[in-house]
Amino acid sequence: IVKKIDDFHNYVSVGRKLSKMHVGYETVDPYPVFFKKYGLKIQNVIDPKSFYRVNKMKFIGKRPNLDKTTVIYNSNITIQKIPIEAYDYIVGGKSALEWVMERQSVKIDKASGIQNDANDYANDSDNPAYPLKLFQRVITISIETNKLVNSLPELEID
Repeated sequence: IVKKIDDFHNYVSVGRKLSKMHVGYETVDPYPVFFKKYGLKIQNVIDPKSFYRVNKMKFIGKRPNLDKTTVIYNSNITIQKIPIEAYDYIVGGKSALEWVMERQSVKIDKASGIQNDANDYANDSDNPAYPLKLFQRVITISIETNKLVNSLPELEID
């Protein structure tokens, strides 16, 4: 039982905001990152399926000196000016952004030979930029989640 009723209402309010944002992640505004070569917005794409195709996103640099403010999405797109605090939202031991980078890729299972291609879903849903927009949305969600959680009062219980 939370000691102060105001703290309880604060936790309820933040919990509702978090659940709305996380459940509705596909409606969250993509974070306005800077694209090398394009600035803030990519325009005039002739063949979206090939332009947005992602095989494996990666950071600039080599371990231990990775630059997490820059991600190479593919040969056409380099995402820059990613806020470093977006990596502070941790899910299962790694940042949510690193989960997206790992999952929104093309992988072939060694045992079965089955290919898992994130581009298939993107193209089937007529949204070839889906993996890129998902990455940008997770930046927004990560930053906002940390702001909301950090706004909570210290939990005092009876």
